[in-house]
Amino acid sequence: MIQLLSINWNVNPIMLDLGFVAIRYYSLCWALCFFVSYIIFRKIFKKEKIKLELLDKLTINYVIPLTFIGARVGHCLFYEGDYYLSHPFEIILPIHNGKFLGYAGLASHGAAFGILLALWLYCRKYKMPYIWTLDRIAIAVPIAGAIVRLGNLMNSEIYGHATNLPWGFVFVRNGDTTAAHPTQIYEALAYILLFAILYYLFFKKDFGIKKPGVIFGIFLTGLFAARFLIEFVKENQETFEEKMWLNMGQWLSLPFIIAGIAIFIYYSKRKKIEVTEVKKLKN
Repeated sequence: MIQLLSINWNVNPIMLDLGFVAIRYYSLCWALCFFVSYIIFRKIFKKEKIKLELLDKLTINYVIPLTFIGARVGHCLFYEGDYYLSHPFEIILPIHNGKFLGYAGLASHGAAFGILLALWLYCRKYKMPYIWTLDRIAIAVPIAGAIVRLGNLMNSEIYGHATNLPWGFVFVRNGDTTAAHPTQIYEALAYILLFAILYYLFFKKDFGIKKPGVIFGIFLTGLFAARFLIEFVKENQETFEEKMWLNMGQWLSLPFIIAGIAIFIYYSKRKKIEVTEVKKLKN
């Protein structure tokens, strides 16, 4: 009876095949996550009357390129280091054993490092408070992460262990015959909830000014704690993880969780952000 309630998932990851190029759902999800993040950041900049041209520079010159670079290099080094150190050219292009992977082969932890570096370089260039920028990017990242996880679902990848629960997914395209935890959906729901909380704190409670750093601390702790816990029911991405007490995703999440707690404690004791550096950027 329970098995009858499971969901047979057999979606073709290619949405449209034009012959000379194939448009994949996963690629569109990455494009959509940047578009949605831009809309959210635009609303933030308008709320605080920051010049919108600075948003375009932040997005195009810093966040988009360094997010992709970080995500790609992170995957190559964290999950397949031995292979890619022997084939460094394949780090530059998304290929593996000569096969084009499109936007596959990207790691969220590497993307996180790329975003942090992009924001640091941006703040250094325009002399903005780093924590000011981190608080605001933290609002957009969870919803972007949720969209990317739905892209993983369309690819029938990064899912969980076998389950008898009625919402288990049978990933038919991978040759599976038993249902598994749809951890892509678990993560997407967790990230949407986190986005709602951070959005409320920023736009309704004005934490961006009253409690600088608190939003970023909650973001780091919440997002990576969710990732850490969900990894317990997720299949390992690489075989070497089978011998590990915690898998690679969990080990990479721990520093972010610890940093998030420390940032939350430190900034929750402060009263108000100094906005002198930001005022000169206003319209």
